[in-house]
Amino acid sequence: MVRFVVEKPQIMSASQNVVVSETTRSSIIPNNNSSSQKLPPGLISISKKKLLKNIDIINGGGQRINAWVDSMRASSPTHLKSLPSSISSQQHLNSWIMQHPSALEVFEQIMEASRGKQIVMFLDYDGTLSPIVDDPDKAFMSSKMRRTVKKLAKCFPTAIVTGRCIDKVYNFVKLAELYYAGSHGMDIKGPSKGFSRHKRVKQSLLYQPANDYLPMINEVYRQLLEKTKSTPGAKVENHKFCASVHFRCVDEKKWSELVLQVRSVLKEFPTLKLTQGRKVFEIRPMIEWDKGKALEFLLEALGFGNTNNVFPVYIGDDRTDEDAFKMLRDRGEGFGILVSKFPKDTDASYSLQDPSEASLNI
Repeated sequence: MVRFVVEKPQIMSASQNVVVSETTRSSIIPNNNSSSQKLPPGLISISKKKLLKNIDIINGGGQRINAWVDSMRASSPTHLKSLPSSISSQQHLNSWIMQHPSALEVFEQIMEASRGKQIVMFLDYDGTLSPIVDDPDKAFMSSKMRRTVKKLAKCFPTAIVTGRCIDKVYNFVKLAELYYAGSHGMDIKGPSKGFSRHKRVKQSLLYQPANDYLPMINEVYRQLLEKTKSTPGAKVENHKFCASVHFRCVDEKKWSELVLQVRSVLKEFPTLKLTQGRKVFEIRPMIEWDKGKALEFLLEALGFGNTNNVFPVYIGDDRTDEDAFKMLRDRGEGFGILVSKFPKDTDASYSLQDPSEASLNI
């Protein structure tokens, strides 16, 4: 549990060793409203309407299953590639590129916009620093990409923001000088002692707003493993504060069955929400926290919470990255870059085709 010791005009997190301003704590750190039921830290009292909506999503009938399967198809790059090309689709692509131009082609404009400001880099991992692969345990980043990120961290504060647990992504990245925000931002950790080149954070950084959910996530993970073992190709992962079910290697004919399996587990856990990424189901606590909140928290921890002299850049490829893109757009500082070969609804300002272009850009 995270406890704050109030010492106006600032608040010092006793367990995090991070100075957070009074205004930022009220706007960023979730407020535990009083309730007759004891809620985990970070969990705002869930309204009856919101809870019922979540239960309906999990327990919906055949029509909702069909909607999930349609969404699963839409998230599939191979499915998109199989769609017939047409003049209208090419026009749509051209229009999308005009709205989200390649970050490589407007690099000089980006550099001009950041002039005189502190650049802070935020990077997703899968699909951004590494290619999307069938086996998530083999999503290795290239040596070239690692060297690029290492050079980047020498110049600017740099964070990896990922749905994976910190330990797993660190084993891929192997750079102690970075900030890591795992579990979709619910597990935040600063550079290892002695590795940080940036003086604004002088003490260790640790923040885990969903800490009390650990037993629940472990139990859901155990049940999902058991329930999905009859579906060939399904892979369940425990990311510490969230879990995921990958269906990249599941036959499309089995997708409806997989949806039913996942929902049959989650109907017993109404305070967990089910969302979807690139050929993956994400199971997360229903707390007011996401990658956008994690980005905002890290900016505050670095001392850039209330300044116009910062230029945050977030590069990501997934739906969960949209929270960070939106936060930057609302903030009016910096920008998001979406890594995608296909047009998507996004709050990112610019685009890149794939991880190889991301390497060139950073």
